[in-house]
Amino acid sequence: MRRILRLTLLLLILLLSLTACNDKTELQDGYYTAQAAEYNFGWKEYITIMVKDGSIVSVEYNAENASGFIKSWDNAYMQTMLHSNGTYPNEYTRYYAGQLLEDQNGEHIDALSGATSSYGSFQKLADAVLDQARKGDSSIVFVDTAEK
Repeated sequence: MRRILRLTLLLLILLLSLTACNDKTELQDGYYTAQAAEYNFGWKEYITIMVKDGSIVSVEYNAENASGFIKSWDNAYMQTMLHSNGTYPNEYTRYYAGQLLEDQNGEHIDALSGATSSYGSFQKLADAVLDQARKGDSSIVFVDTAEK
């Protein structure tokens, strides 16, 4: 009888320790940023998320040029891209950010027609920023977002 009790207690301890290991995959509270390692056509994309109580509560996805000007603020670029691609930075950056906020893990984000190149970059940046949040590492991580 004691042997069964010891074995049960040992199994219970083992199960609890495995459950504790899974807690490391949860997002740690804080701000996290993933940024493209290089400029692409004059823009460097980035994602910044804020995690509170283990959930993403804010997502910013955008790109900036060397002077720090934000891509979604560029009206001339917006007009050109809208007419050629059917979408523009202010639309697709909010779309992708909103999907990450809703999904919370980046696994179910749909590409927006006309912004598929940015979708690929977004996926890589989202994976990196979520990895940083799981680790609790608030340093900026630089990601190779070049298409291969």
